[in-house]
Amino acid sequence: MNLLKKTLFLFSILLIHKNLIAQINSVPAISKDYFINPLDIKLYLAGSFGEIRPNHFHSGIDIKTNQREGYPVYAVADGYISRTRVQIGGFGNALYINHPNGLTSVYGHLKKFNPLIAQVVKNNQYREHSFTQDLMLTPIEIPVRKGDVIAWSGNTGGSAGPHLHFELRNTKTEETINPLSLGIEIPDHIAPHISSLYLYQTEDKPFDDLTPKQAFTIYGGNGNYNLGKNATISVNGQIGLGISTYDQFDGASNKNGLFSITIKLDDSIIYQTAISKFSFDNTRAVNAYIDYAYKLKSGITVQKGFASQNPKVKFYNTLVDDGFIKLIDNELHTVDYILKDIAGNITTLSFKLKNNPSLALKNSSKQNGIKMFCAEDNTFKNDELRLSFPKGILYNDLNFLFSESAKTSYSVSKIYKIHNKYTPVHDVYELSIKPDSALKNLDKLVIFNTVYGYQGGEFKDGYVTANPKVLGDFYLRYDSIAPTITPVNVREGVNLSTQNQIVVRIGDNLSGIKSFNGYIDGEWVLMEYDFKTGRLWHDLDKNLKSGKHTFSLLVSDNKDNKNLYSISFIR
Repeated sequence: MNLLKKTLFLFSILLIHKNLIAQINSVPAISKDYFINPLDIKLYLAGSFGEIRPNHFHSGIDIKTNQREGYPVYAVADGYISRTRVQIGGFGNALYINHPNGLTSVYGHLKKFNPLIAQVVKNNQYREHSFTQDLMLTPIEIPVRKGDVIAWSGNTGGSAGPHLHFELRNTKTEETINPLSLGIEIPDHIAPHISSLYLYQTEDKPFDDLTPKQAFTIYGGNGNYNLGKNATISVNGQIGLGISTYDQFDGASNKNGLFSITIKLDDSIIYQTAISKFSFDNTRAVNAYIDYAYKLKSGITVQKGFASQNPKVKFYNTLVDDGFIKLIDNELHTVDYILKDIAGNITTLSFKLKNNPSLALKNSSKQNGIKMFCAEDNTFKNDELRLSFPKGILYNDLNFLFSESAKTSYSVSKIYKIHNKYTPVHDVYELSIKPDSALKNLDKLVIFNTVYGYQGGEFKDGYVTANPKVLGDFYLRYDSIAPTITPVNVREGVNLSTQNQIVVRIGDNLSGIKSFNGYIDGEWVLMEYDFKTGRLWHDLDKNLKSGKHTFSLLVSDNKDNKNLYSISFIR
């Protein structure tokens, strides 16, 4: 690259940077010191905003807590506790603070709340006889000041290890916003890394799991990558590009997501994303943003450089011909991939494309099926099954395939193949299977998926109906087995005078735990639950009178199979 071309290239990157900063600045304007850090330790990230997670974009940042729990968590600015949540999965114990500037801060996977908040939550748990909570509060109930200790960091809910999940949201719209664009600072001097380049032969057809692709090895590092000796790629017909890539922050080995991807063809931007904010309604669209089928087959995440017909993703800054490329001349064309993280570190990959009309096209082996359109409602039915895809849940038009096979030892119906598991859908659809007339106990039938398991199921009007969010192989099976209850530190007549808790473990073989209710001497008591370990416990009241008491636990699954465990104990 001569000096003039290099200068023009660097100038174009500066323009791209300016455009992306404008995208960031579309969020509410605040002073840089409005928010403090939520933890009083050096911040390292395990997860970045908007990075690709299973079935969702990550809605905040995951702050490392040195692989332990119990760090004080601080209110990042003045405001009031607007919401408290206790979930079995998800964020586990979580707090929401509304701030006067129109933003809400969110703190997830907390070990415990401060005493005032904990008492409010506990009072409501006893009022509603429920461990899980989603409590909305008014501005006058629990006001907080910047720097107040609101909780301690933990590992509750769906957390895979101790950390603090932190978010900033628009209070009115609930759009989640990158905290690193609003004053939360994490050291980052590392440019994004590229692992490989992919070229898709799209041929003017909707993208699917059969779209042919070719992978290219990448050379280089420290922000500059190339294809080595294969710097020119011959193509024929319409193509799309994709890359396997990740970003890192200082002091952490975690492979995180990017802020922005730009693709330029001959100095013109044809594709650009900037993940500065997004709506939760569209978070599942991550499955249209990546090569979903290849992720399932290989474990490799490829971020597509082209859009689906119904992408749902809202953070495209530029899309020319949906990011697809179709060359019609015999000239060499330059492609520049420009990757950027939120700190401004930039990585580039440059290569050439050349049209070759004589190049043989790979056979996509696309099978004929029933044409379904992503912009329309779609239905399918036969004598034994019916389904309905609402408008908008398909990301691309689909040649829908259906087949069935004989029932097996683990099913009480045929196996129904609803297209394939490699095709994502954006939301639930209705699937109904008609059970065999010889079957009994129809209220215990559920719909099961061979990969994702229990999908629900309610018998009504001659069908078992569920609302899956996946495609693939489905069948009916029975769930008539009650949940298990395994005592840990209790048994009939046990003396608990030196114990602070009653502890058991619970589990279910199929539909999952729906509810659990504990009673001491006939009065409801709070049972707390960690679904990752199956541990269920009650903190004994210090004021519980000495003497003999009864403890009962009733556990139900999602098909209303129940197990009752009762003992007497001494306190």
